[in-house]
Amino acid sequence: MSWSIVYEGKEDSVYLDDIVKSVRWSGDISQPSRKLSVNLANTSNGRDRLIEIEKGRGMMLLLDKKELFRGVIFADSIDSDGQMSITAYDENIYLSKNKDTRIFRNMTASAIIKKLCGEFSIPAGDIEDTGYVLPKQIFRDKTLYDMMTTALNESAKQNGLRFYLASRQGKLMLLARKKQEKIWMLENGTNLLSASYSQSIEQMRTQIKVMGGDPKKKAQSATAKDAELIRRFGLMQHLEKPEQEMTKSQLEQRAKQLLKDMGTIEDEAKIDCIGIAEVTAGVVVAVQEGMTGIEGAYYVATDEHTFEGGVHKMSLTLSASDD
Repeated sequence: MSWSIVYEGKEDSVYLDDIVKSVRWSGDISQPSRKLSVNLANTSNGRDRLIEIEKGRGMMLLLDKKELFRGVIFADSIDSDGQMSITAYDENIYLSKNKDTRIFRNMTASAIIKKLCGEFSIPAGDIEDTGYVLPKQIFRDKTLYDMMTTALNESAKQNGLRFYLASRQGKLMLLARKKQEKIWMLENGTNLLSASYSQSIEQMRTQIKVMGGDPKKKAQSATAKDAELIRRFGLMQHLEKPEQEMTKSQLEQRAKQLLKDMGTIEDEAKIDCIGIAEVTAGVVVAVQEGMTGIEGAYYVATDEHTFEGGVHKMSLTLSASDD
């Protein structure tokens, strides 16, 4: 395994491998972009810098010559000994740096995302069709990321199809959460170093009520409940009032989907492992750890990969759901 950090300067690209001390590459399913933090010794004599780093320039992380990250430098710091840190984010960071007020009518979430990318000069790659046409979406003083994720969530409430935003080679991608062809196994005695585990029903809801319909007619509602969950944990109802007009059938569909999403026990597992570059926020891993009881398949909610010397490790937060 060999990794490289590439700084994209004004005239050419420079490999910083000889002066890099450590690298942290991380992501979170609740954030629009992945982050790269690089620590380096930017001096050879203790008095002068070896290389000038400019904000707004590009930076890449390669592993065995394969691109893992491409982004833009947003921050750096250096001390009197020449010890420097650089922070870069992938191109999706601009989703959180732009805010607006917008109304979209009769558009799919994927069409909304394409429109926003075009209007805010965000390079777009593959944008998969989300299917469901949203009657009306109103956003007031929201970031582009809030608009996109809200539209995706509203669509998923109707058809159950889930999608995620990613950045590949500098372009925004909207990809469907499909069944993984390969699931990585993390277990004691091989690649799992430490683990902790917690569970909670604080966010669980055992009954869902959705109120809405045509405002010109009598108000309608739909209810979905899980009798077994109510027996075990008690009645805990979630009430939702969609802004858009919905038919009785659409209200019932949303109630059923919300019950499926919210009628679950939340659990969180944290593990430290030998690094696997493909394991990032949003993917599924299989875990076997006897003491904590972390066993089975989990979604990666957050990841932080560290590269130091010849060692690659990762710290993961896992969840039973992909919310």
